[in-house]
Amino acid sequence: MDRTTLAPRIDHTVLGPETTASEARRICQEAVDYGMNACLPPCYLPDVRETFPDLTIATVVGFPHGQQAPAVKVEEAVAAWRAGADELDVVCNVGRLLSGDTESVTDELAEVVAAVPIPVKVIVQAPRLTPDQLRTACEAAVEADAAMVKTATGFADGGATVEDVRLMAEYLPVKASGGIGSYDDAMAMIEAGAERIGASSGVAIVDGAPSEA
Repeated sequence: MDRTTLAPRIDHTVLGPETTASEARRICQEAVDYGMNACLPPCYLPDVRETFPDLTIATVVGFPHGQQAPAVKVEEAVAAWRAGADELDVVCNVGRLLSGDTESVTDELAEVVAAVPIPVKVIVQAPRLTPDQLRTACEAAVEADAAMVKTATGFADGGATVEDVRLMAEYLPVKASGGIGSYDDAMAMIEAGAERIGASSGVAIVDGAPSEA
């Protein structure tokens, strides 16, 4: 896959707890320069939206643990959309999922999806789940009418794996995120079924791709 084809499938990301406004602007500029999308904390949407009007910008909801009250997640989602987000990555409540309360997880996700007119990706935290639990999380995302499922926040133990991406792709388009630092890493995920790559190393990934197919 060449650079022109790969770049639009990358969400160039900065989400660390020490992220500054200048770092968010840098990520957006790099995304524009390389033809990628951007993913950044919601607090910086007002700082970048006017400067980068044509850039596809994703932000996060319920980040990083997903344990906010459902009403708070809905409020976060609506606020992010109104601030200019084009896509939302919402963290599912893994604790409720692991306790067997799948109905609450599904209902919460459905409320977030219904509250905004933009695509919602569900972060399922695959590194923390068994294959059966991962299937349950994906089923909840499908029932909630989510647009995509995303492997992880990048702040849990482990990252995206080929096995998890293959399983998740049986349900919805997949955003592979967590530990993807090179072109070869990205291509392994895409070959496993990922439609999107979330990575802080977006520039390095694109630079590693051939200039022509």
